[in-house]
Amino acid sequence: MIERLHVLLGGLPEFAWPWLWLALPVPLLMRLWPLPVGNGPALRVPWEPARLQVAPPTRRMPAPRTLLLWLAWLCLCAAAARPQQLGDAVEPPREARQMMLAVDLSGSMSEDDMLLGGRVVDRLTAAKAVLADFLDRREGDSIGLLVFGQRAYALTPLTRDRASVREQLRDSVVGLAGRETALGDAIALAVKRLRAQPEGQRVLVLLTDGVNTAGVLDPLKAAELAKAEGVRVHTIAFGGTGGFSLFGMQLPGAEDPIDEDTLARIARETGGRFFRARDTGELVGIYAELDRLEPVHSAGPALRPRLERYAWPLAAALLLGVLALAWPRGRP
Repeated sequence: MIERLHVLLGGLPEFAWPWLWLALPVPLLMRLWPLPVGNGPALRVPWEPARLQVAPPTRRMPAPRTLLLWLAWLCLCAAAARPQQLGDAVEPPREARQMMLAVDLSGSMSEDDMLLGGRVVDRLTAAKAVLADFLDRREGDSIGLLVFGQRAYALTPLTRDRASVREQLRDSVVGLAGRETALGDAIALAVKRLRAQPEGQRVLVLLTDGVNTAGVLDPLKAAELAKAEGVRVHTIAFGGTGGFSLFGMQLPGAEDPIDEDTLARIARETGGRFFRARDTGELVGIYAELDRLEPVHSAGPALRPRLERYAWPLAAALLLGVLALAWPRGRP
């Protein structure tokens, strides 16, 4: 019976300002407060004072009226203390992905063959600018960053702190992980980081401008591992403008070696997509396309809102006060 009543009332109330209950004995303290004594001259009577008739004591307030006033004051104190109750648990919907970004830091990423803001920059600088804009739009996602060259390294774990990811990305330089390219190891490390995440939310975005030249794991074997673990891999072949730069001028030349067939097969085997970006504009379009991937709907952390209940004791105080004032004075 008590449990049913507790559920019906939504739980016992809590008070946001419980210290206001200290005002409850204020009416009693006011009655004990000494009245001020006048300092005027005393009245001198030249004759012997007659026996003064003591006026009958004033009639005391009826007990029911006193009780009503005390109850009104009690309710007023309760309203001032702000009673609150916890409402039903609410799980707000949330759109989120668990996404790893893998960025190639091999030596070829230092090629100055990209235009950014009207000036020629190296591939890594252009990729950083586009990735930073991509991170700004990933609010609510858990994002991790790994870089790879001769070896693969995780710079940030999966986190909602996009500022940390952006900072680590900004500090990355060509050759930090070696000057070769270990595609298979990068995919395997990302799969390891994503393995514990909810199924269907595991996404890897891999950006490279070369072919697999290092590492212990073959890229296609790593793709099989990713498929078995439910990791969707989107691959981006970046660079390869078909030329080289001399004093800031782009000259025709041989196409950079990028294993597009392997990258496309990795994406196809894991349910992802393969993209080819030869300049910054195409890379921006690719990340805009990735931004439109179907998000995973998941419930956010359960929250129990606090419901204000001061209106109930306040209304009771007003009602009791009106009854006390309307109580007949001559009625006991």
